[in-house]
Amino acid sequence: MASVTRVASYARVSTEVQDPSGQVERLRAFAAARGWELTEFVDRGESGAKEHRPALDALMGDVGARRVDVVMVTKLDRLARSVRQLVSVAAEFEALSVGLVVLDQQLDSTTPAGRLLFHVLGAIAEFERDLIRDRVMAGVRRAQERGTKSGRPIGRPRRQADRGEIRHRRDEGQSWRTIARALKVPISTLRRLAGPCQKPGSELRPAVDTLAPVSAASEGVLTT
Repeated sequence: MASVTRVASYARVSTEVQDPSGQVERLRAFAAARGWELTEFVDRGESGAKEHRPALDALMGDVGARRVDVVMVTKLDRLARSVRQLVSVAAEFEALSVGLVVLDQQLDSTTPAGRLLFHVLGAIAEFERDLIRDRVMAGVRRAQERGTKSGRPIGRPRRQADRGEIRHRRDEGQSWRTIARALKVPISTLRRLAGPCQKPGSELRPAVDTLAPVSAASEGVLTT
């Protein structure tokens, strides 16, 4: 007795208002014509750009558990939206000896012609990855030549202030706050640039060498 081919059909619509029944009916008819045992997976309101979708994840779980012999879709874009994603899924199918049938593209990876197409897609995806890697590495090299990984200056742009101007303004009696507003530089930066600086209008007082007179009363001396 010949074994029955176990097929998982996958249908997807991007929005909740769309109806996947057209895809589902076509997949059912194809499976019935082949005499395949069919299990249906349908994603509603799921973008093809998502790598993880509820029904697709469940399907891939059955594929990994080897409960599926063939996966069937109406169009390739129902399964994946990018060559990279498609090749990744196809590679997993091939590793587990699971076929892929696409009705509209008349693709059947269980045939020699279908397998050849997937090898071509794999070569294109590898070429695309190499191009991306080359562009990224070229960008990194340019950035490193500029001194940063991204090519942009590190941190906030530094404001420039002239030390002589800061000291001149301090000599004129301007406060740190006034100078900071005028030069648009933080006070901490001004202090660092200016170095040791006297307060405006202040002078160092000379040391007092003489003592203030002490009252006789404080010394306990009686006067007459």
